Amino acid sequence: MLLDLQHPAHALPLHSAAQSRAIEAAALAHSPSPPLMERAGLALARLILALPRRGEGPVLFACGPGNNGGDGLVAARLLHQHGLPVQVQLMDASRAGSQRPADAQAALKAAQAAGVPIQVGWQAPERCSLAVDALLGLGLQRAPSGALAEAIRGLNALPARGSGCALLAVDLPSGLMADTGMPAPGDSTSPATAVQAQHCLSLLTLKPGLFTGQGRALCGRIWFDDLGVDLGGSAALAQLIARDSLQPWLRGQGGARHLQHKGSQGDVLVIGGAPGMRGAARLAARAALAAGAGRIYAWLLDSAADADVDPQRPELMRWNSPLSDGKGGTWPGRTVVCGCGGGEAVGGVLAEVLGHAERLVLDADGLNAVAREPRLRALLSARMGLGLATVLTPHPLEAARLLGCTVTEVQADRLQSARKLADQLHCTVLLKGSGSVIASPSQDHTPLSHLTPLTPQIAINSSGNAALATPGSGDVLAGWLGGLWAQTPSLQPASVAGAACHWHGLAAETQIGGPLRAADLVERMHALHAQAQA
Repeated sequence: MLLDLQHPAHALPLHSAAQSRAIEAAALAHSPSPPLMERAGLALARLILALPRRGEGPVLFACGPGNNGGDGLVAARLLHQHGLPVQVQLMDASRAGSQRPADAQAALKAAQAAGVPIQVGWQAPERCSLAVDALLGLGLQRAPSGALAEAIRGLNALPARGSGCALLAVDLPSGLMADTGMPAPGDSTSPATAVQAQHCLSLLTLKPGLFTGQGRALCGRIWFDDLGVDLGGSAALAQLIARDSLQPWLRGQGGARHLQHKGSQGDVLVIGGAPGMRGAARLAARAALAAGAGRIYAWLLDSAADADVDPQRPELMRWNSPLSDGKGGTWPGRTVVCGCGGGEAVGGVLAEVLGHAERLVLDADGLNAVAREPRLRALLSARMGLGLATVLTPHPLEAARLLGCTVTEVQADRLQSARKLADQLHCTVLLKGSGSVIASPSQDHTPLSHLTPLTPQIAINSSGNAALATPGSGDVLAGWLGGLWAQTPSLQPASVAGAACHWHGLAAETQIGGPLRAADLVERMHALHAQAQA
């Protein structure tokens, strides 16, 4: 069944390349009629018929030498038989015969027998109504070269030509790695390159690389067809976060709603906002309030005792007491959001926060302080053993500082980077960026490729866009996360982090154009309370 994943309603499993190949092998061994490749080609043909096409030119298929190309050949044959003009360009002529996989070879013979126009090698078409990238599939380990690289460059040039035809990638854009969402590494002779598609049809399984790294930018709108294969018992590498992640925060109706009061909605303490950066803590506090927390306190570091927390939000309360009252009364029941605009000053209070906060969202300068100070790092790592829960919310540079590597290394495998950080610091990690990644600490060091349903999973957020690339949006996310967590303290930190991230991204998708200012983002997220209950 074909699914449009622009706004998925329910969480979906994401399978690695190795897991996808194993599922494919099992499906081939037990596949009823019609064969799997016929079903894949039919799914592709149906999507092509449903998509808008530009002009009267043929649908162009760029088909590689493997099963991905076989899927394209089946679709081309079916559309040709349906009466739609098609043109196939077959790459890698050296493998046009017996070296081609058996199913792909059969698809080629069937297309030839049906009279599908086929030519060998890339030739820029005079016109086409839609172009289909069926060049490369899951097995890619290095950058495409030769005829395949030439075809990728040619496909990417098509939308800028007169016809302006869109590109549809089969399974994943050629050149993109299924597990990481990054183009396969190249060298001086074969630089990294990938198809820039406007649509992508993922077949049989969804791959994590479609949704993180450069995946979302290269895939465009993502579609999925499981080809009728039941994936229920298959181990997945990760999970795609969808709208159902918001379910725990839907307010009860009728009598249950009348029983709620501010004392039942949890307390949040925001620590940060050093001089020159007060706005960061104020944004986090506003977000916690808008998320639904009952009482929100803010400690603006190095501020006067009588200074207003936020004159525009009188609901926010100032925290004037010492963090520790000698009786432990500061900490029970409170969710702490620490680090937003904390500057150097946050380092002076962080040791006590790390030692006592029952639930802690650590962001921005709080993360930088941990990266600088081994003593603070040790306190952070010890929290899980003390029964204290933590969510870290780094962007890639902050994650690189904590891991002692470069941003390029973090981005090269975002899932592995998030999981490594979670395991090192024994915290839940929300690695921000395109396709934010949420990772929980595991009890062992199982390689990502060997995860089972019993191993804590990684999750990737499906919402959001570049409207969030604006100052303060991270502070809003940290505060919103704290506000949700305060209301549901018994939930797993990863569930709260995933929901906050998804809510944050949904609000960004309401922006028509340009950046979404952080203060406006809070209000957009607040407005989604009503939609979340629809």
